[in-house]
Amino acid sequence: MIGLVKTQKGKGHLELRDVPVPEPGEKQVRIKVAACGICGTDVHVRDDAFPYWPPVVMGHEFTGVVDALGPGVSLVEAGERVVGEPHTQACGHCVLCRTGNPQICVTKRSPGWGIDGAFTEYLVMPEFLLHKLPDSVDDVSGAIVEPTANTVHDIIERATIEAGDFVVVVGPGPIGLLAALTARAGGARDVMVIGAGVDEALRLPKAREMGFTHVVNAQAEDAQAKVMELTDGKGADLVVECSGSRQGIASTVGMVRKKGRICVIGLPEGDMVEFPYKQAAFKVCDIAFCLSTSHTSWNKTIHLMATGQLPAAQVITHQFPLAKWEDAFAAIDNREALKVVLVP
Repeated sequence: MIGLVKTQKGKGHLELRDVPVPEPGEKQVRIKVAACGICGTDVHVRDDAFPYWPPVVMGHEFTGVVDALGPGVSLVEAGERVVGEPHTQACGHCVLCRTGNPQICVTKRSPGWGIDGAFTEYLVMPEFLLHKLPDSVDDVSGAIVEPTANTVHDIIERATIEAGDFVVVVGPGPIGLLAALTARAGGARDVMVIGAGVDEALRLPKAREMGFTHVVNAQAEDAQAKVMELTDGKGADLVVECSGSRQGIASTVGMVRKKGRICVIGLPEGDMVEFPYKQAAFKVCDIAFCLSTSHTSWNKTIHLMATGQLPAAQVITHQFPLAKWEDAFAAIDNREALKVVLVP
């Protein structure tokens, strides 16, 4: 079968290769891939800016059909449509794993960078990491359950959005717009989406198309002043930082209310970022740092998507066959695409 492989360390080194069809082991299943989204992580792996173990088939945002069962499988059956948590090779016995946090286990090696992933025709997954996909969620939409589960975990579970919250989302990329949709599904009374001038071509218009009425270009308008205007001078109940930019990170404190919450999703370049620490301290705000997904966030995400409360597929702008992967990545690099899904 054909797979998109990161062949060695360094920038680039992606190519389509003939790779073996995997066989499922004990309590594993083989999945015939139906679709797989391109994540920011895939771009970072391509650019040598994220840990990875080459040669490795890339891709982890997949949906597919159970094709073959390994010995001892009892949780799924052949022919069922599934998506899967990318928490493979978590040890299962450390304090993080035993308290329900395998997503940050130090031995975790996810599909697409640690083990062979889903930019191919078949992959193997442990049965316990799979979730069945209802008929109301099609294959392409199913490919973005994983990134949506991130925003559900971050906003609903960790930042504990409350009904009636005024929410600000900084950064209108795919995760930022999924965060805005999640906030709306979680009961926000209103959601403001903030971007920059470079976002005027695609991302900010997409936010407006998705029904968000307060969409701000922070280089053309004072975003903090707009927040204060819309909240009677109090500030936002919840600010969700998705840009990873130094300016975006620093801006969160000025927009959040006293005793408000900041949810950190975006990751900056480099280790150090200037941050108004004293201002945050005097506001007594809570800051939730977030990474990956919980088991429960997947169940919530699938329910919200299946019932139409969280129309995550709205962020998908392009589909490409796997053979056209170079065009797909180029569309992302050139900001011509928002969320791209590859189909084998």
